Formats: sequence, structure tokens, C-alpha cells
Amino acid sequence: MHTALPATMHAAVLTGFGGPDKLVYRDDVPLPAAHSGEVLIRVGASAVNNTDINTRVGWYSKTVDSATAADSVGFDTNADATPGWGGTAMQFPRIQGADCCGTIVAVGPGVDAQRVGQRVLVRPVLRMYADYAPFACWYLGSECDGAFAQFVKVPADAALPIHSNLSDAELASFPCAYSTAENLLTRSGVRAGDRVLVTGASGGVGSAAVQLALRRGAQVVAQAAPAKQAALVELGAEAAIDRGEDALRSLGTNAVSVVIDLVGGAQWPLLLDALRTGGRYASAGAIAGPVVPLDLRTLYLKDLSLFGCTFQDDAIFENLVGYIERGEVRPLLARTYALSDIAQAQADFSAKAFLGKLALIPPQ
Repeated sequence: MHTALPATMHAAVLTGFGGPDKLVYRDDVPLPAAHSGEVLIRVGASAVNNTDINTRVGWYSKTVDSATAADSVGFDTNADATPGWGGTAMQFPRIQGADCCGTIVAVGPGVDAQRVGQRVLVRPVLRMYADYAPFACWYLGSECDGAFAQFVKVPADAALPIHSNLSDAELASFPCAYSTAENLLTRSGVRAGDRVLVTGASGGVGSAAVQLALRRGAQVVAQAAPAKQAALVELGAEAAIDRGEDALRSLGTNAVSVVIDLVGGAQWPLLLDALRTGGRYASAGAIAGPVVPLDLRTLYLKDLSLFGCTFQDDAIFENLVGYIERGEVRPLLARTYALSDIAQAQADFSAKAFLGKLALIPPQ
């Protein structure tokens, strides 16, 4: 016999672009209903990601050409010019939260009722199949409500059963960061024998990329703040270099076969110089600045391949669940917060004084 569901829930609601004052914690948000092909999940834990803050402050607007804003401010953009993560105008109010570990508590028409009670991880990239837009997708917590709440509804095929002894908070550290990292490595073809430079290596995606590249048999050079370098070497990186240091000074030219870049910014051209002839560069972030200079001669004379990595094939997340269940990757959970403390969690996230992920726990 299933426990009756409430009519309302607790959630952190984003009311517009700006600072943390735009996040309103409420206990009267209507419970979402699972429609055809959907499941309703009781959220056990979610986690903080760069995309949450970038969306809140309006950083995805093409009118913005600077580094990610401090957590306490927003960019001076207008609604027409400010898209969400997926490139379309944001709709408010919005419940953010791309990471979700939880339990299915209800199913919509067309979904097997026996799925009720399943513990699941949610793939944050939600499909929008269309002949004219093969890469179209929504992102959980951007184009639709996400997991900064007690309950969230998602397409049934986006909720993958997970069998693990890890806690909900530990599992919630995986979906966004690790699927992004796995996609970067897959698109750039990282394999045994590659030497891979990971920028922003102490963050959620960066530390995931270190682990996942090592899993593939590659050697890893991690670029991060000095205080975090020892932890990255302990994680398995062969070397660590200062995030503020000229990569060429540390590595030399033609030193790596792949660059996994989450930083961008002024030092970006040096990353291509560090690549060997035939090297591959992949990006899924630009926290130091999205607009960079490109010398096309470097690109074509070195036969480089550049990959922008957002859309994920289903196999990316399916493989990730397998890695977790087999213990081939481990969570790097720095600390947990009550969902009601989301503003503090995002402020601590922006301060970057930790390795890995920060989790949010809604009232249970």
C-alpha cells in the first residue's frame, strides 16, 4: 500500500534573473502530476552545478562576454536577450536542479506501475526528438522544473534504476557532472595511451573527467588551484599545474593529445598550442570567459579537432550508471546542505574552496 502523496511540496523557486534573492524557498508549491509517459520522483538529494548559477544570473545571454558572475549578482540583461541553458528565453517561476537521486512514487499513463518504489538516477538531458533538430534537448531545471524540490516529474526513460549502497547525496553528485565529463571524453575519443589536460580539474565536471579519463587508461594532467592539486594527484592524475599558470610553461608545446576544457578565458589559445598535431579539444564550460581568440592557422596547420559538447546520446548516462554500480568511479562529495539553505550552498559553490560536489537535501 502506497503512502498518500501531499497536495503541495517544499521547493526553491527561481523568480527571475539576479542574485540569490531571486531564489524563494516555499512550502506551498503544487505537487507536479505525472502525465503520459512520465514518472513522479520523491527527491532524495540534488546538487549544485555551474549551470544553476549561470542560469540564475543570466550568463547564457549572448550580451554577456565576461567570466561567470559572482554568486551575489546578476548581469544587466533583458528578458528577450537572455536565454536559458537551452538557448530559448527562460520562463519564470522555475524550479532549478539538474541532479536528482530519488524514488519513483507515481507513474503516468503508459508507464509500468511496478516502477513505483524504484530508486533512480535522472538523466539531466531530456530528449526532444525532431527530424529537423537532431540535437534538440531540454535540460532538467532549465527548460522544465528540476530537483530543487521534494518531488519532480520526468520522462520515464530519463529515470534509470540504480542499484548501489551509496547514499542519495553521494549518488546525486553524479548525473550532471559525470555525464558531462563522460560526454566530453566520448566525443573527443579519449582512449588508453592519450595524455589528457583537464582544466578546472577540481570542480564537479573536472574531477569527474579526471576519474573517467583514468578509467579509460589515459594519463591525466590536472589544472587547478595549488591547494587542490595534492588531492587530484591522489585521485590519480600524473601531474597537477596551477590554474593561473601558463600551460605551455609547465607542459611545453605539443605535450598532450586531448584538452578537456571547462575554463576558457584569456589563456585559451595556449591550450591549442599545448596540443599535439592531430590533437582534440573538447569544451563544456567557460567559467573564465566565453569569448576567446582563435588563430585559424593553429587549427588547420596542426590538424586539430574541436568539439562543443552538450547533447548526449542515451548510452552516455546508461554507461555512467554501470560505472557507478560496478564501483569504477567514486563520488567526491564535499558537504551537504538542507534545501532551504540553497543560497548558502551556492555562495560556497562560487567560492570554490572544495573539491567535488555540494549536495542539497529536501525535507523528507
